[in-house]
Amino acid sequence: MEPVILVHGGAGNDFDERVPQFRAGVERAAQAGWAVLRAGGKALDAAEAAVRVLEDDPTYDAGHGSFLNANNEVEMDAMVMEGARLGYGAVAGIQRVANPVSVARMVMERTSHSLVVGAGAEQLARSFGVPVCPMEELVAGSSTHLLRPEDRVFRADKAGDTVGAIALDADGLLAVAVSTGGTAGKLPGRVGDSPLIGCGAYADNSLGAAAATGHGEALMKILFSKTACDLLGSGLAAQQAAEQVLELLSRRTGPREAGVILLSPSGEVGSAFSTHHMAHACISVHGMWVRD
Repeated sequence: MEPVILVHGGAGNDFDERVPQFRAGVERAAQAGWAVLRAGGKALDAAEAAVRVLEDDPTYDAGHGSFLNANNEVEMDAMVMEGARLGYGAVAGIQRVANPVSVARMVMERTSHSLVVGAGAEQLARSFGVPVCPMEELVAGSSTHLLRPEDRVFRADKAGDTVGAIALDADGLLAVAVSTGGTAGKLPGRVGDSPLIGCGAYADNSLGAAAATGHGEALMKILFSKTACDLLGSGLAAQQAAEQVLELLSRRTGPREAGVILLSPSGEVGSAFSTHHMAHACISVHGMWVRD
């Protein structure tokens, strides 16, 4: 099987002047994931590596670029899923860790649970030796040279940005990873689609894999990512499935900002979004492309 890595940086707030930064970031993330696959690594390792790059980049609403909630605090969500055994792990409302996606993987691989939230998630991270960082480090603009206050102003008509990555490895295994700081100004304790299986992401070797971004409350209502994978499984091409799941979302919930990347079991790529931009990148043996 020819490996593929597919990465997106979110389809939320649109800042035209920053498109080059969004493009550069997803390219770096894709390259990180591709390095894993090129070395013979597993799909889950590649997807996690790609998302960690985006969590470390304050350009994105994840990890170090997270939006603030109504209490001016950072609460992050993340999940991973692998398509062979439908392994799934997630955290929600976690604070004071730089890379929630890695804690989500620990939930999957090192506990008997699938989803851990809030203070319990942070406690679990500490028990596994994950460094805890000051909350200020996770807010974009905490460094003066990165200050872009318009980025984190609450806009009721705009969704938050989830970042995500899907990988297919040489053994034909699919995996997906997503991470987000959530919607700006959200209620403390609010959980979006990102850590919920079938909503923010899904992976099944028999169907395909999907990673979503956009208005979480709407995406949850139609199990957005699982629905996208089911469309793949019904025989649609990946691009058709991506476009149809967006159409279904609009038909059932009204016009909503959203985006999706899809990867079929054979490595066919699809992507669609209803916003002005959704920076995403793909690398395979056939080369690399970056789109927005």
